[in-house]
Amino acid sequence: MQIRVVAVGKVKEKFLQEGIIEYEKRIRPYAKLQVIEIPEEKRPVSASPVTESAARKKEGERILAAIPAGSSVLVLDVKGQSWSSEDLAASFGERELSGQNQIVFVIGGDIGLSPSVLARSNLRLSLSRMTFTHPMTRLLLLEQVYRAFRILRGEPYHK
Repeated sequence: MQIRVVAVGKVKEKFLQEGIIEYEKRIRPYAKLQVIEIPEEKRPVSASPVTESAARKKEGERILAAIPAGSSVLVLDVKGQSWSSEDLAASFGERELSGQNQIVFVIGGDIGLSPSVLARSNLRLSLSRMTFTHPMTRLLLLEQVYRAFRILRGEPYHK
């Protein structure tokens, strides 16, 4: 299976970088993993709605360019579906059986995702109804991907 995480912005916090690196290593025996960082669009701190919309559109164009044709796209969205770890594992299993082996997870920036990215998605997935920083979301997503592979393979993991 090939998993790509397309995320807007860099992870600046060292403790999150270390956790992300750890889960990237843990995932690699199960899948080919690629993390692509899309630069945040520059804008003033107190940007107008029009400026934010333009920034979202530009980020969206860069995100869409990073999604290979034929990929199954899951965007992380607080308003998305809530899945259990077992649900994610089952989804991976179904995709493996059907030959859909390219999955792209998309994590937007602090101003959200463009309508074009949302339209391209096959599923909107929520990690929680709570709001997390985008770097924290990347770490949580990678942990859940790793957990899903462990569940799918019947391997032990902390409950």
